[in-house]
Amino acid sequence: MLSVQTRHAVHPAHAKSMDTGTLRRNFLAQGLFADGDIRLVYTHYDRFVLGGAVPAGGELMLDRVDETRTPNFLDRREMGVVNIGAAGTVSAGGETYAMNTGDVLYLGMGSGPVTFAGEGRFYITSAPAHRALPNRLITVADCVEVKLGASETSNKRTIKQFIHPQVMESCQLILGYTALEDGSVWNTIPSHVHDRRMEAYLYWGMAPEARVLHLMGEPQETRHLFVGNEEAAISPPWSVHSGAGIGAYTFIWAMAGDNVDYTDMDFIQPADLR
Repeated sequence: MLSVQTRHAVHPAHAKSMDTGTLRRNFLAQGLFADGDIRLVYTHYDRFVLGGAVPAGGELMLDRVDETRTPNFLDRREMGVVNIGAAGTVSAGGETYAMNTGDVLYLGMGSGPVTFAGEGRFYITSAPAHRALPNRLITVADCVEVKLGASETSNKRTIKQFIHPQVMESCQLILGYTALEDGSVWNTIPSHVHDRRMEAYLYWGMAPEARVLHLMGEPQETRHLFVGNEEAAISPPWSVHSGAGIGAYTFIWAMAGDNVDYTDMDFIQPADLR
């Protein structure tokens, strides 16, 4: 079963007036992973799509999505898939890729229908593409790791880059994930904005009762979302995105926009946030 929600773009002046429920309806994606379903969220931020596919031991095919008005979802798009569950497979373009926990698959424009199978829980990200690039499976062993932060500032973390200029070529989709080390709680500190790209965070690997306090909004007009396991925060180009969590967690970051320069961001120091 396929279901799609649409999230329209929100002006920052409008976001200032939102109450908690309205913020969550616009910027938080919940219930993405359900046995036997593909559930997508089509955003009007750079036409970025995120969602989940849970074949639950069977098979699920992602083919036509009415929101794109193309015969196949990937006719004018590229896709990044992260397996956050047990072992599974993804088939596209005449090839089948075995994916273990944490592996990432890039599918280029024109790859055709995509079939998800096995016990995996597949996080789907997609952005419009302007040319076809080769499909590629990037395992955890193939990614580029970057160590940042320190225990003294409670933000010691490892960034794993997968669909990234340091690893491979894409059109505009950039994807990886960040894991906090024991005792660290803050991610993405100092915070930042990048006006040329939107971003989405999927929080993953959390205990059911744990939450992340996800900060968003303009630097001088911040707001917050309390986010649970396997829920995603949608971050507009004008919004900061950082947070602190209870217990262990990892977040998958994915971006789309004008360029693929990972360092193209404007940092906001904690003393300058309001």
